[in-house]
Amino acid sequence: MHHVADLALDLADFITASPTPYHAVAEAVRRLTAAGFTEQPEAGEWIIEPGGRYLVRDGTLLAWWQPADARPGTPMRIFAAHTDSPTLKVKPRPDTGAAGWRQIAVEVYGGALWNSWLDRDLGLAGRLALYDGSTVLVNVARPLMRVPQLAIHLDRQVNQGLTLDAQQHLLPIWGLGSPSEGDLIAFLAGEADVDPDEVAAHDLVAHDLTGPARLGEEADLLAAPRLDNLASVHSGLTALLDAAGSAPGVVPVFVGFDHEEIGSGTATGAAGPLLETVLTRIAGGFDARTASFARSRALSVDVTHAAHPNYLDRYDPTHRSLPNGGPALKVNANQRYATDAPGAAAWARACRDAGVPSQYFVGKNTVPCGTTVGPIVATRLGIRTVDVGIPVLSMHSARELCGVHDPGYLVAAATAFMTDTN
Repeated sequence: MHHVADLALDLADFITASPTPYHAVAEAVRRLTAAGFTEQPEAGEWIIEPGGRYLVRDGTLLAWWQPADARPGTPMRIFAAHTDSPTLKVKPRPDTGAAGWRQIAVEVYGGALWNSWLDRDLGLAGRLALYDGSTVLVNVARPLMRVPQLAIHLDRQVNQGLTLDAQQHLLPIWGLGSPSEGDLIAFLAGEADVDPDEVAAHDLVAHDLTGPARLGEEADLLAAPRLDNLASVHSGLTALLDAAGSAPGVVPVFVGFDHEEIGSGTATGAAGPLLETVLTRIAGGFDARTASFARSRALSVDVTHAAHPNYLDRYDPTHRSLPNGGPALKVNANQRYATDAPGAAAWARACRDAGVPSQYFVGKNTVPCGTTVGPIVATRLGIRTVDVGIPVLSMHSARELCGVHDPGYLVAAATAFMTDTN
């Protein structure tokens, strides 16, 4: 098992390097390349030689290890996560403002806790699309924007209930003057060292600049932005690298989807065709995939809710999960999570083999739960899928909290799952 402190530090570095899905994919590719993986171009000839491969489409990444004994129909062990997080996304015409303030027009991406974005020093990151068809990553990792709260003197009832209007109250300020004096895209083009006249479009989001930090008397907690779901992406990538070369008889696969936070219904989301297409080719073609998929298993990995001590009435009293208790198996009778009994048994075997503790998360009957990419993967592919995740507090906040030990537990259990030939 990886040393807890080293893995927590590495997770912190991964999060800091990944303010957007595009940056997360770029950092993952850097790590895969350093480990000897090579790119499989999506439109190129399929590489069948043994070894590590990765395939990129925008903010989605697939990577796998092709063992030397792989044949058509070889089963796969899939780790599925997502690269995106709730945030504020810049609109196509970003320059706006009022009353002598320059502001940036944004809309909410995903189910963000809006108030958590107030009064934070924010950077801006994403990609610029150029007229020649290329894209350039950009990351302003210094204080650039801020969404200011209204002073309590002007809203004496604010502590009895904060009401925010996404159109009116979430626009960041980034300077003084009229909107005509601002040109955000020209500024970002300068940051990326490209000609602003060549920028045709953009995908840009805000990100919190407060770095990850261990906290608590024993430093056994980790506070960081985007734990949902970069903690899972990092663990899946690490598990794949650990599994590479040590899994004869199965093909370990990692996929980090974009757009989970907005429903997955995109070309690079879990509901799109990309995973099915790639897995079909890994399996040896359409005729071979039936046998392969029937013997394959998928692990859908997304953070889950840690029991909040101030709101225990929102949780099922016998299925609470806590940080540093190990990853939680997520179960829902209505299949909002894809776990079933045989899948749960496979997960329990992986945890036992890895010497890792595990726990359960089941929602309170009167509090609807969220969902994951798990039911989508299971429905699209017919592959038995299990939902798990490490417990966090403040899910969908600009800054979340998890246990320092849980990422290591997840890596160990996931590695066992991805190399399990039973």
